[in-house]
Amino acid sequence: MTTPIDKTSKIGCDTEYGELQKVILCPPRYMAIEEAINEVQKQYEDENIDRGLAMTQYQAFRDTLKENGVEVIELEPSEEYPEQVFTRDIGFTVGDELFVSSMASGIRQGEEEALEQLLKKHGIRYRKIDCGRIEGGDVIVDGDNVYVGVSERTSEEAIDQLSHHLPGRQVVPVHFDGKYLHLDCVFNILSPKTALIFKKALSPETIRALGKKYDLIEVDEDEQFTMGTNVLSIGGGKLFSLPVNRRVNDAMREHGYQVIEIDFSEIIKSGGSFRCCSMPVKRD
Repeated sequence: MTTPIDKTSKIGCDTEYGELQKVILCPPRYMAIEEAINEVQKQYEDENIDRGLAMTQYQAFRDTLKENGVEVIELEPSEEYPEQVFTRDIGFTVGDELFVSSMASGIRQGEEEALEQLLKKHGIRYRKIDCGRIEGGDVIVDGDNVYVGVSERTSEEAIDQLSHHLPGRQVVPVHFDGKYLHLDCVFNILSPKTALIFKKALSPETIRALGKKYDLIEVDEDEQFTMGTNVLSIGGGKLFSLPVNRRVNDAMREHGYQVIEIDFSEIIKSGGSFRCCSMPVKRD
């Protein structure tokens, strides 16, 4: 199902690293770990989330995006959806198609409808994935190649449907250890030649295949836990990363990237960081 094509609608994402022009965020006003659905949340389930601190960290991220020329569309949060801050999972853009996901976890189901209402309000056309389940954290775009993690949250059935809707692109299923939640928690593309990788979560065959295409910057286990792979590129070699991830930040700087460090330590307690908290609509 899709909304009618609107020629004035500004959609377009061909890579993970082009200049970010428009993005959807959601304030963590009602953020909470109500049901631990990933390994990181299990570590913080008793401590839970300081919403005031999460909001302060989110606002610093949002404002820095705006300072870098990014148009921010904010999804109004709802008490029904404590993980709504992770907008990347609810939808994703490939080329000139914006897809609304089909959420796997019961606690997140219903977030899709809230996103649809926002898209309609802003006149942004979209297409729904209604076969199987798929979440945007498993979808990583690099030109004609679309890497899609096969996980507990993204099924082969939905990947087949996505491939059908993207006839001009090569959709590449990537199997990884599902305890790490989404593909973007273990792999992320920074440029046509460089990518971040947490090797422990991927097979030797997959690592070799990716290594033929990218210079792989390895993220260690400690910094994977603090979402070292889950950076957000905004173009021109600039990207957002947590200050706690010093080793990977230094490695990215050595590769010529400008690392914008924002404290996101409260939000990552729920298992996602800058990439998870941003849903690009338009990149150049």
